[in-house]
Amino acid sequence: MSNDILSIGHTANIVREWKNGNKAYYITNRHINYSNICKNRCKFCAFSREKESPDSYEMALDEILEKALAAAEGGATELHIVGGLHPDLPFDFYVKMIREIHESCPDVHIQAFTAIEIEHLSQVARLSVRQTLMALKEAGLGSLPGGGAEVFSPKIREHLCPEKLSGEGWLQVMRDAHTLGLRSNATMLYGHVETPEDRISHLIKLRELQDETGGFLTFIPLAFHPKNTEMSDSSGTTALLDLKVIAISRLMLDNFDHIKAYWIMLGIKLSQVALGFGVDDIDGTVQEEKITHAAGAETPEALSIREIIKLIEEAGREPVERDTLYNPVKRKQRNFMLQQV
Repeated sequence: MSNDILSIGHTANIVREWKNGNKAYYITNRHINYSNICKNRCKFCAFSREKESPDSYEMALDEILEKALAAAEGGATELHIVGGLHPDLPFDFYVKMIREIHESCPDVHIQAFTAIEIEHLSQVARLSVRQTLMALKEAGLGSLPGGGAEVFSPKIREHLCPEKLSGEGWLQVMRDAHTLGLRSNATMLYGHVETPEDRISHLIKLRELQDETGGFLTFIPLAFHPKNTEMSDSSGTTALLDLKVIAISRLMLDNFDHIKAYWIMLGIKLSQVALGFGVDDIDGTVQEEKITHAAGAETPEALSIREIIKLIEEAGREPVERDTLYNPVKRKQRNFMLQQV
């Protein structure tokens, strides 16, 4: 595989410009990680805890709603809600969470529950995946995040996360979501034990499903952070690998409109550089992300709109605030940060 990253990046940047012109998107959003209690023990995860662990937690609905209301009052257009596979919480807890947030914050888009969580909730509720999605959509769910995809290779999943839903299962949950009118993101976790062939196979499967449903909004390559995981002796990713994965993703996923640099994982400076390697989205304010920071991410837990705009403009791009579905958002005031709750 070529290491001529400048040529690969230049070609990817042509595709980016062809699809999105000089625009670089960002969003005013907040993360709510409602619980770190999880029945699975994935080797690459530093976030999950057993229920009996002294540092486990689960938020009450009132606490979740308080965070959602504060985000809405601060100007957020999206809430990103994910957590562990809690062994005891009833399905009604999740439906009530979505319904109460939606009723209290009707103008805020709720992007919640990975495909892994959806499959878990279907087991808890003793419903099909489609029925589970329909119940959540009726309550106010707007779209699904892309987490849990990891790498689709059965061999890799058996080694790293044998209890987790299979790659084909992840794709089927997304297929069901898309056919019900729920859009989603897609991800790939790289930089652990996967091979370049595993990455390419993963991208091909995403491309094939996008051809089928057209339901993916954006692709987000996720750089592995090994600290505090069972794989803490891993060196993680390099800047060269990060930029190569981003650029090749832009070239391969020709039916995806957007490629996102998730600055929480990639780092702020490299995310800015990635805008010249095929990326047209730098994510957003994020606020209070816990999963990657549990694995040693040294990025801040939030960025202000001013900081995001500066990053984009310094890269020679036109900053465009968007909502979850990539509709432009117009504001009178652009310099603010969501309030910590």
